[in-house]
Amino acid sequence: MENLLGRQLHYTVRTSVYEGPLDLLLDLIERAELDITTVSLAAVTDQYLASIKDLEKLVADEISAFLVIAAKLLQIKSEALLPRPPVRAPGEEDIAHSLVDQLKLYKRFKEIGGWLNERQQTNLRTFLRVAPPPKVEPKLDLSNITLERLVAAAQEAFAKEGNKQPLAVIIAAPRVTIREKIELIARTMNVMGHSTFRALLEQGASRLEVVVTFLAMLELVKRYRIQARQEGLFSDIEIDRTEDWAEDEEIDIEFE
Repeated sequence: MENLLGRQLHYTVRTSVYEGPLDLLLDLIERAELDITTVSLAAVTDQYLASIKDLEKLVADEISAFLVIAAKLLQIKSEALLPRPPVRAPGEEDIAHSLVDQLKLYKRFKEIGGWLNERQQTNLRTFLRVAPPPKVEPKLDLSNITLERLVAAAQEAFAKEGNKQPLAVIIAAPRVTIREKIELIARTMNVMGHSTFRALLEQGASRLEVVVTFLAMLELVKRYRIQARQEGLFSDIEIDRTEDWAEDEEIDIEFE
């Protein structure tokens, strides 16, 4: 077998075109027309060791990966020459099987990469979905639905539609004025003397109400009727009443 391999492996390996040690090892096995097995790894060990002699120009970090594979191949070949298979301790890694699995996985990725590159070169950049579409199980249970229940549900839905105004009717937005919000703040300050901006807003207040309330607060701060402070970013605004604000005082504002 060694003579046959010697006749088959008369070729020169140019390591500059290889991506790494697995690429070199896989090429040696494929050119010898061998399957990726422990026997093939032992058979091409000498060719691999001869090939890495051309790697002297590479830096230490790059050649170290080739030397790691070389060490594994030497161990695999030495174990293959033993009359009996080596006895491994529980949990000890089988280097031969590990390297075989690694080579098979690398070969699969390389084949897929070549196929993708071929499609890229031929401008086939779309890929069909090979998996079947997921089956969506129906969640609507109509087993207990009767005609009477359907009629009752339709009547209830139509009754709700009758209370709606036609689309031609223009519904005006609720009017919110700064004066109303100033009066709200004044009543709150007269009773409590302290509040927060969040407490001045009703539950589910609209954006318009928030903006108008904020403008009313700024107007009172400008007129020195209240003091506002905020301890941190996005924290609630604390509001305190000033001492010179009479309870019956009316505040004139420039706009409503």
